[in-house]
Amino acid sequence: MSETSKQAVERATAFEKTVLPNGLTVLVHPMPGFTGVYALYGTKFGSIDRSFVLDGKRWDLPAGVAHFLEHKMFENEEGDAFTLYAKTGANANAYTSFDKTCYLFSASSRTEENLDILLSFVSRPYFTEKTIAKEQGIIGQEIKMYDDSPDWRLMFSVYQCLYGQHPVREDIAGSVESIAEITPEMLYACADAFYRPQNMALAVAGNVTMQQVLDAVERAAIPEKTGVVERIPVCEPRQVAEKERSFSMPVSKPLLGVGFKEALPEPENQLKIEFLCDILTELICGSMTPLYRKLYDENLVSPGFSGEILSVPGALCTVFGGETSRPEYVRELLLQEIRRLRSEGVDAELFTLCKNQLYGELIADLENIDDVAAGLFSAFSRGRTPAEEIDTLAAITLEDVNGALQNLLQEEYSATVIIRPAGEKKGELAS
Repeated sequence: MSETSKQAVERATAFEKTVLPNGLTVLVHPMPGFTGVYALYGTKFGSIDRSFVLDGKRWDLPAGVAHFLEHKMFENEEGDAFTLYAKTGANANAYTSFDKTCYLFSASSRTEENLDILLSFVSRPYFTEKTIAKEQGIIGQEIKMYDDSPDWRLMFSVYQCLYGQHPVREDIAGSVESIAEITPEMLYACADAFYRPQNMALAVAGNVTMQQVLDAVERAAIPEKTGVVERIPVCEPRQVAEKERSFSMPVSKPLLGVGFKEALPEPENQLKIEFLCDILTELICGSMTPLYRKLYDENLVSPGFSGEILSVPGALCTVFGGETSRPEYVRELLLQEIRRLRSEGVDAELFTLCKNQLYGELIADLENIDDVAAGLFSAFSRGRTPAEEIDTLAAITLEDVNGALQNLLQEEYSATVIIRPAGEKKGELAS
């Protein structure tokens, strides 16, 4: 990277950071010339956080509590936060992932009012038996909708085959049965344990200043929380839980998922290993690869067939999948390509193209206020910065990738899931 390019990246990734006395981290990326503001208030609490000790009392949660809590945080005794946002003209939303929950808004005006709304409802939870019962019905319908999604079912079926104990194997929203176990006491315990300032960050990007954000935090008077919280990790064996799974759904074409369960890297190597896994998905079946061209030219897969990685505390895996008319054959072609690359090494030109593609995507994200704010919080939740992420990717070499291939994507730790159209029988494994 040239010195000029490096300086440009440094400017684009620069942000202001303040850690307040109550432990809240405030991250602000002023972007002069932009008319909008995007704010994200997040906590390091997601669906995989299922067991913890709070002030000496152990809590073992049913699946779906973090997502359920996200829904309920929008309500308080005075009403619904969405009603308040409607008056300011802001677009508001929230989401729960495996390891985080985030509340956000985007707006082109009335920044102070919108920050006040965001900080107020997230900091002061309110739950009753009646409101929980109502939400159980709403989320139950959402769960049933996802149960009817072939792509969603494929993804979690692969995770269930790879992991026997880790909560990543269970739907983020839980099940109709699991959310029926949720109580007000349980939600208050989670809010007390994980919605505490020292476990959270407020990330804001756009036409805004650090002082504006700090003033809003001061107005919110976010209560400090004391006490001891201890997360209880899951002991997950190295071997996969289930090698193969096949079932039917009302789909027009079969779906294939092939997952590889990776050994957990040392913390100092975590980011580099994540990028190596990401690059390998592109080198194996990305749109520029020989395998993808063969699959696509022979009409073996739909255009969406691709690979992706999952990296959360306690779990790291790589999954390839999509629609295919011949799932057993495509699986074998995929495994053959991994074996070939491990034996012959990765083509240098293809490596450069794939790495530059990923690098370009990271740089492009620095031009959008929503991606900037989300990136700030995502990096914070992993104990790093966006600049460190870009620098780590830039430093990866062809030798790194070829070396990683000797340890990653091992067939011994793989699992296969096939979803077949209703009534279709298993086909023969083609050579």
